[in-house]
Amino acid sequence: MTQTAKNYSLEELNLETTFGGIGKTKHRDVPQIDLGDFEKRKAEIADQLWKASTEIGFFQLVNHGIPQQQIDEAFEMTERFFALSHETKAKYPLGKGTNAGWEYKSQVRPSTGTADNKESYQITPTRMAKLWPSGEELPGFKAAMLAFERANWAVGMKVLSCFALKLGFAPDFFTEAHDPLAPDYQSTLRLLHYLPMTNAKPEDYTGWRAGAHTDYDCLTLLHQRPGQGGLQLCPGKEASELEWTDVEPLPGVITCNIGDMLKRWSDDQLLSTLHRVRMPRDDEYLGPRYSLPFFCQANMNAIVQGPKKIYPPITAHDYLQQRIAANFAG
Repeated sequence: MTQTAKNYSLEELNLETTFGGIGKTKHRDVPQIDLGDFEKRKAEIADQLWKASTEIGFFQLVNHGIPQQQIDEAFEMTERFFALSHETKAKYPLGKGTNAGWEYKSQVRPSTGTADNKESYQITPTRMAKLWPSGEELPGFKAAMLAFERANWAVGMKVLSCFALKLGFAPDFFTEAHDPLAPDYQSTLRLLHYLPMTNAKPEDYTGWRAGAHTDYDCLTLLHQRPGQGGLQLCPGKEASELEWTDVEPLPGVITCNIGDMLKRWSDDQLLSTLHRVRMPRDDEYLGPRYSLPFFCQANMNAIVQGPKKIYPPITAHDYLQQRIAANFAG
């Protein structure tokens, strides 16, 4: 199920083509980091985030400030959206290169060459003209999702301010680079529906619901539902060994990972960790899986280059366009 390697202009994509195998499993601890009393503890929190992000590239946030009631509401709205008819959802299609709108099994990872077993709806607020379901189709959806998008943005900016501190940037460097009031804002809230294992054959339990990949943003904040697992990680320092670790969904926890954009901005100090969503085993929950990632993606005109200038400068727009094109080539 691994495709023949292609030649991409970004080395991240060429690397991704080599990670399509099943691999083995290995237990690893994913650090939990408490964001409570943030301003007073910022230096301590920054140290913890830096350690996690240079050693494994994944961490989990507790006391992050988003009420569980708001998270539950976002999941309920997500279920209602995906329960709409195929014809209704098709009225709001994912536009080429936009990260906005609905798609069904159209994301093909460079690592696998096969479509992920899922559908998604992507909310990039500056690009949502004519892409919101109507109030008659889904009352309350737009208000709930815009509020949830902004709550995740606020948490993401706290975390990124800690990385700014460690990298020697100005305190609000990343906040200004992810300005939600700017017309070129491109951070994205994504609603994901992994399809249930209906009438599955034995071979259907091997492989993945989402193929192995690294994220192409600065920082991903992922909300999962307890009991709907499948997320696995494989740290970059060990990726050649393809030993995967399950990251179980926990209540009240946001699971985070560094993306390739921040890896570049840190001159490769921070790890953008390979991850995927495996198929459930036949003795596990086989119903639909929902998850809600928020991608902190710098504004289009932001210049991505670290202090040491290891990589040539590139705008966040050009960087994302190359990554999106490789995933939605069809």
